[in-house]
Amino acid sequence: MALSRSRRFESVNYWPGFVDALSTMLLVIIFLLSVFMLAQFFLSREVSGKDTALAKLNRQIEELTSLLSLERSQKSEDQTKLGALTATLEASRAERQRLLDEASQGGASADAASDKASAAAGALDAQRQLSARALAQVDILNQQIAALRKQLAAIQEALDASASSDKEAQAKIADLGARLNVALAQKVQELSRYRSDFFGRLRQILGARPDIRVVGDRFVFQSSVLFESDKADVSPAGRQSLDSLAGAVIDLEREIPPDIPWILRIDGHTDSKAITGGQFKSNWELSAARAIAVVQYLVSKGIEPTRLAAAGFGEFQPIDPGTDEQALARNRRIELKLTER
Repeated sequence: MALSRSRRFESVNYWPGFVDALSTMLLVIIFLLSVFMLAQFFLSREVSGKDTALAKLNRQIEELTSLLSLERSQKSEDQTKLGALTATLEASRAERQRLLDEASQGGASADAASDKASAAAGALDAQRQLSARALAQVDILNQQIAALRKQLAAIQEALDASASSDKEAQAKIADLGARLNVALAQKVQELSRYRSDFFGRLRQILGARPDIRVVGDRFVFQSSVLFESDKADVSPAGRQSLDSLAGAVIDLEREIPPDIPWILRIDGHTDSKAITGGQFKSNWELSAARAIAVVQYLVSKGIEPTRLAAAGFGEFQPIDPGTDEQALARNRRIELKLTER
């Protein structure tokens, strides 16, 4: 009977073609991941550089704004002084004219008035020169501010162009992420197909037993199949079941392409009865110890440790909420789940 089953599996050996196709798909996914990582790296560098340039530009703008405010204030003061000097000049001219008129009526008083008018005119000329220099400085600063505004406009154009480039890069990254998600979804679907084949093979090997069944995406052994009560050492009868399981897992290792990241997870579960003595202090410890014992036994049979994982759940994930002995027995179990790593 075992010989006929072996011949049946050899007659449908079409996996090498699938292995080649999946290897090509793996290379494409690795290439897409590399492009994605490089795009993220260069994008982060470019964004960091732009943030630094923008911060520097903001500091320059603040300095220029302060300088412009100062110069505008100085210009306003100079214009005020110029207005005052102009008024003084007009007053001096009027006073000079008055003195000249009086001078035409008296000689000595005319000389004094003329000296006074000359002094006023000299002071006014000095103020005019000072105002002219101040206005010249204001003009120079205005020219510098205009040049800086041109530079700011050029920088803003560069930032706008960079923002547009960022949007294009983000769109490309989003497209790459979508393609990657599709590829990963295909891998998950493929793993689901292998899971169905694996569980079907286990059912054929182990037979139709009420204490071994498939629940959803898990293959469930009642704890009594593998362990004695409150023990975590695999029983002799349990070793026979695990030997059959190990053979199926070894066949699975050969069939699943190496680019699919799969593991067989062994989950230990107990009932809700509290442990009052013995080797283990809690149901959690007992469930974890049983899961580890199964993993260690499968490794001893030649299964790669990298393809196995052990987890203990204690009494906290029952499949039967009842409290009678039958419900408690269903909750004492070892579950096998073929899943992605």
